[in-house]
Amino acid sequence: MAVVRWQVVSALGTTQTLAWASSYYVPAVFADPICEDLHLSRTWFFAMFSVALLVSGLLGPLAGRMIDRSGGRDVLVATNLMFAAGLALLAVATGPITLALAWLVIGAGMGFGLYEAAFATVAGLWGRQARSAITGITLFAGFASTIGWPLSAAMIDAFGWRGACFAWAALHIVIGLPLNRFLVPKAPPHAHLDEPAVPTSGIPWAMIVLAGVFGATWFVTTAFAAHMPRLLEALGATPAQAVLAGALMGPAQVAARIGEFGLLRHASAMISARLAAGLHPVGAGLLILFGAPVALPFALLHGAGNGLFTIARGTLPLAMFGAVGYGMRTGWLAAPARILQGAAPLLFGLVLDHGGPRVALAITGGLTSLAFLALFWLRTPAAKPATSAIV
Repeated sequence: MAVVRWQVVSALGTTQTLAWASSYYVPAVFADPICEDLHLSRTWFFAMFSVALLVSGLLGPLAGRMIDRSGGRDVLVATNLMFAAGLALLAVATGPITLALAWLVIGAGMGFGLYEAAFATVAGLWGRQARSAITGITLFAGFASTIGWPLSAAMIDAFGWRGACFAWAALHIVIGLPLNRFLVPKAPPHAHLDEPAVPTSGIPWAMIVLAGVFGATWFVTTAFAAHMPRLLEALGATPAQAVLAGALMGPAQVAARIGEFGLLRHASAMISARLAAGLHPVGAGLLILFGAPVALPFALLHGAGNGLFTIARGTLPLAMFGAVGYGMRTGWLAAPARILQGAAPLLFGLVLDHGGPRVALAITGGLTSLAFLALFWLRTPAAKPATSAIV
């Protein structure tokens, strides 16, 4: 049965928005009420979240291998059950042990059910022609924090934090599971066996370099998600300016993704990735030189880079290595980045506290500059048409 591409992209975009909003973006809103109620420190709470990110990174290759073998639909359906179970456990947590157990289950859901799984699913359906689908998914899920944070806050006000956790769990069962099960098809068997095998020579180094690029950029993204307002205020911005700069990041990300879908869709995925990696160093340099007066331009540059690089995480491995084995490959590429994500808030906070904002910016600008240069060492082969039973 032929499946309309926009239906699949809409379904996956919606379920990815739900998955991110109810996992990755939970700590920012839930940490204070949970810690206050359970008499736990925020350090312990965020340590458990870091463990969840570590678990997700370790499970990513296994999730990718499963999607490569049988398609992503059933894996994604299972993650809706994982997320629901983890959030229900979080709702009934009474202390550090039950809280840790809840985050372990949520971490497993993240390992099997976030962007890499969705990207591998559409790669299994459309092969090298999945780039527009990957971009479309990120356009939807780019609003995960915009929707998730206010919705979480509203549910906590209405039902308390335990009721809010149960509500998120219910949304996975009522909305996420049916969308993944009935609108995402199974991948056609042997859909991409006609693709030429990727030569083995040079792949290990290319994978290592690409994993380093992803790790550096994710570290910077996560560090600024946790500390950007404080950094800007340390440079002299008022609280209102810092909040405004943070608010501009979301629209900048979405605008960059729209630009990728429109202006850059026929360009090489490598060009988009290089552009994405190069925007943060420019913004960091401006902040180092001019301080708070350029906070808003920095937020726009940083946000646009984040938006483009989210797409590159899916499209660049597909362009470089093809659809065969894509799921497991992206799982391995994401593993070190997820580990660095878990450490980023703590490490960046220490640098900010002891070295100051300009030292912190020099480090993040240096990391993303190295990523930018490394991308010029990598090459993508000429794209080849892919055949698929899905239209």
